[in-house]
Amino acid sequence: MMNELLHALKLLKEKQWIDLTHTFGPESPHFSAFDGATFKTLFSHDDGFFAQSFTFAGQYGTHLDAPIHFVRDKRYLDEIELKELVLPLVVIDKSKEAEENNDYSLSVEDILQFEAEHGEIEEGTFVALRTDWSKRWPDVEAFNNKDADGQNHAPGWSLTALQFLFEERKIKAVGHETFDTDASLDYQKNGALLGEYYVLKQDTYQVELLTNLDQLPPKGAIILNIVPKPEKASGFPVRSFAILP
Repeated sequence: MMNELLHALKLLKEKQWIDLTHTFGPESPHFSAFDGATFKTLFSHDDGFFAQSFTFAGQYGTHLDAPIHFVRDKRYLDEIELKELVLPLVVIDKSKEAEENNDYSLSVEDILQFEAEHGEIEEGTFVALRTDWSKRWPDVEAFNNKDADGQNHAPGWSLTALQFLFEERKIKAVGHETFDTDASLDYQKNGALLGEYYVLKQDTYQVELLTNLDQLPPKGAIILNIVPKPEKASGFPVRSFAILP
């Protein structure tokens, strides 16, 4: 006889599951201050078994940033509770705007327009910003999108939009398809990643370099962020995926 939990699992397995995670390697796009990843074979099948070593920054590939990444005295990755990693998912689609303006920054007005169409964003949700920037992966040049002066141009969240979501809508976490929370132009104007600092100061996490957001509905899905548990880590590559309603 199946119990309630097994019935729930059976129902979930009948739904469509969408991988939100890039496969990454030594040649993948990454934050310019970090070295590229190195993958090394330690033992081959000729030795009796296949084993490798991996070297990369914690913030590499699709990854989860713990609060301590930017804010002193906040939680490390291993201190995030399991139930925080599974959340209702809201996806705000600004892919068209980001294509027309690579420096697009999500505004409070954008959120209100989304809510006028889809209903108010519920408390405790994970809100993802869809820009389709992930479609540039794994082309490093296209992903960085530098101008003639070497400045990056990529979309992101405005600080006011994040403040509205966390303070007015009481959301739990955010995610996006780019390296940073802030749009590149906002970073250049402010001289700091104010949006990223703000998110992590809420003692919560964010997921960066998400993909396949174009396969998700605006509301109704759930996101699961499965991440290793290294001691005192500021972040780590994550296996994020969504289950559709």
